[in-house]
Amino acid sequence: MNPFKKLASDTAIYGVSSIVGRFLNWWLVPYYSFMFLPGEYGVVTNMYAYVAFLLVLLTYGMETSYFRFASKSENPEKVYSTSMVSLFFTTFSFVLLAAAFRHEIAGWIQYPDHPEYILWFAIILGVDAFTAIPFARLRLKNRPIKFAFIKLVNIGFNIGFNLFFISLCPRILANNPDSIISTVYSADIGVGYVFISNLLASLITLVLLLPEIFRISFQFDKKLLKQMLSYGFPILIVGLTGMINQNIDKVLIPFLVPDNQDPMFQLGIYGANYKLAVLMNMFIQAFRYAFEPFFFAREGSKDDPKIYAVVMKYFVIFGLVIFIGMVLFIDVIKVIVDSQYHEGLKVVPLVLMANLFYGMYFTLSLWYKLTDKTRYGAYMALIGATITLVLNLALVPVIGYMGSAIAVFVCFLVMLLLSYFLGQKHFPVPYDLKRIGSYFLAAMVIVSIAQFTLDLQVIIKYSINIVLSLAFIALVFKWEINELKRFIPFINKS
Repeated sequence: MNPFKKLASDTAIYGVSSIVGRFLNWWLVPYYSFMFLPGEYGVVTNMYAYVAFLLVLLTYGMETSYFRFASKSENPEKVYSTSMVSLFFTTFSFVLLAAAFRHEIAGWIQYPDHPEYILWFAIILGVDAFTAIPFARLRLKNRPIKFAFIKLVNIGFNIGFNLFFISLCPRILANNPDSIISTVYSADIGVGYVFISNLLASLITLVLLLPEIFRISFQFDKKLLKQMLSYGFPILIVGLTGMINQNIDKVLIPFLVPDNQDPMFQLGIYGANYKLAVLMNMFIQAFRYAFEPFFFAREGSKDDPKIYAVVMKYFVIFGLVIFIGMVLFIDVIKVIVDSQYHEGLKVVPLVLMANLFYGMYFTLSLWYKLTDKTRYGAYMALIGATITLVLNLALVPVIGYMGSAIAVFVCFLVMLLLSYFLGQKHFPVPYDLKRIGSYFLAAMVIVSIAQFTLDLQVIIKYSINIVLSLAFIALVFKWEINELKRFIPFINKS
């Protein structure tokens, strides 16, 4: 099968769970914006920032290690079993420790009145970390449909439980205070029902994955585990520093913004608008699910560098289409979020472009994974994390959450440039920099022109913006028509 068609096919299927699923889940953001005040939503943003760090720590690079060792092992089931046994003991130990010290931990993160948050999230993290390998196995075995189904079920139940607890239960009790609903609902829990919904959805996912979990052969190879941990440790560092780059702002804002400026309010505003950039994230996630096993499976082919170069170019094209569409039509997108959050829309273009840089960095990162030089990934991630921390500490006390948006933009741009230059030294790929640069330039020109339409009548403004968006797509077809004929059948027939 044509490698490009195979990658496109897998990306499309994984997109069902990633793009469609996360898009459905994303609708919880505008829902929360109407149900919670910014300060309350700030709690959600803050708690999930901690979760992002801990999930990386609890999987300690094992997912990528599993891909690497299982794809080249004569006994992939032993790799699977060893990974599962390791994760079971580490996650089980974590849950026990978190439960035992939940009061102390709650105090450390400034939620002394809510130790139950710690227990709920400990279980969520334990389940999500443990199920990472069964999900990875589905990807490696080329079973994207089952993968997508389980992911969608998880998201469906999460959304359903949110609607049930946050909207339905209060309405039922308002009309019938003696309803049986009163046994499972308490208004005092409030925003905590966001976390309870996640917990219940994660447990359902665990049940659905039990057939995959029980397929382990109970082989445990200590030597193999040491090799996997050695390979995965730099990935762990990359993951942790990556979380610093993407989430440390949501941890630091409550500490860096002066109390008289209501830090949790600002965090809620920033968190909601940061999520508006989710279309870029969904595209990157779907691409990642397909791309990682794709390039491991193709390792050694003489055509690999050319293939990776083409993949990068089209990744940039699709990413810029999303960027242009969201920036030019942000006034349409913003209506789905309560107006009290609109003051933070200024961060959306920066976060969108930062996420595109991150996606490009991920696509470039194949060079240090294929050459087993994962330490370089750790070095670059550490540099990015340092930039993120320094800029947040310097800018947030002065300009608030806008400083965090600037920090994430600069961080991923620097990491992208570092990865490109190091990658060309260790694993040369003939990326079409001239064409990629031209697309970036065209996108910036289009966005700049659109700024002059802001004060025009709505119909005129959006008519111009539609023409500008179509102009970029037309430019792509003009420059790529010969190459596109290889992938899109109807072009050949025209």
